[in-house]
Amino acid sequence: MKPNFTGPDYTIGIEEELMILDPESYSLVNAIHALLEECDDPEHVKSELLESVVEIAIAPAKDMPEAGERLRALRTKVSVAAGRRGLCIGSGGTHPFAMWEDQRVVAQERYFELVDALRFVARQEIIFGLHVHVGIDGAEKAIHVANGMRTHVPMLLALSANSPFWRAQATGLASARMPIFRGFPRVGIPPAYDGWKDFEQRIGFMTEAGVIDDYTWMWYDVRPHPNLGTVEIRAMDAQTRVEHTLGLAALVQAMACELAEGYEAGTPLLHPSDEILDANRWLAARHGLEGELVDLPDTRRVATKELARRLLERLEPYAQDLGSASELEAVHDLIERGNGAHRQQVVYEANQDFTEVVRQVVKATSGGA
Repeated sequence: MKPNFTGPDYTIGIEEELMILDPESYSLVNAIHALLEECDDPEHVKSELLESVVEIAIAPAKDMPEAGERLRALRTKVSVAAGRRGLCIGSGGTHPFAMWEDQRVVAQERYFELVDALRFVARQEIIFGLHVHVGIDGAEKAIHVANGMRTHVPMLLALSANSPFWRAQATGLASARMPIFRGFPRVGIPPAYDGWKDFEQRIGFMTEAGVIDDYTWMWYDVRPHPNLGTVEIRAMDAQTRVEHTLGLAALVQAMACELAEGYEAGTPLLHPSDEILDANRWLAARHGLEGELVDLPDTRRVATKELARRLLERLEPYAQDLGSASELEAVHDLIERGNGAHRQQVVYEANQDFTEVVRQVVKATSGGA
């Protein structure tokens, strides 16, 4: 495996998985082929596993302002194209009342093989994620950053939690997407790697054993992406409001910068146990920002919002240097006014109406209130 970690550092790539919806019933629609025809932009607008999902992916941006301009343009492009086909677009971690039994698998060899390998586990995956790529200019540095990001996964999940409903039920979770995806193999908190050679050897063993085709079949919350020269963060629910997507991307970029500078300075990483990281991840999925997380390396549990504010204070100078302080402000909005899960629950509690929840999601996805 030849790594492509050539830099420049801290470029940003963003991928969003969005819902394709009927504008009257707000049900998911198996219409990806029509939407792709209408968009005619295969580099940036793509299919995913199911025909009711569209993925948008910006070209790598040099900074967050450029990333924001590209992402807003892509969201607008897809929404306008959907409207021309009598459809609309929404963004959230799950669709509140969709049934996986009604969703069709996209007719591509990779997806047929995936369903053949995973069966029910793949078929029921109507979930929608946000993936952020940060460019890193060295393979060893990328492994260091990926190892360090493991500790940040629970906080990123708590901030981004945006999937409280599933199959017309209130789940009691802030992120139902997390336990749904947990059915897949090779997901969750990744192992820590002892440098690039260790990563390469372990992935090589898996491919030679025929367990995976290549490293992209490792769906962990964080992974080095040698083909792109990035560290990819996959832990977060899709965000309804574009400013929240950009705020979380700015936060990830600042985290990566702090870790990369620590690598260059020889600062050792914190190495919590896999068990405590997984416990924090579960607490984040269950309670979002309304609960507590273990304040590593201590054993005490602290309010998640307090930890989030403390983290932001520490990372704001990095965001300032990277030119992303303005985008990072949206993370303050998530902390003070609630994440997507909280906002969906507020709408639902008014009338116990899942359709109303999706209607509001569609409105906010397109930039409405």
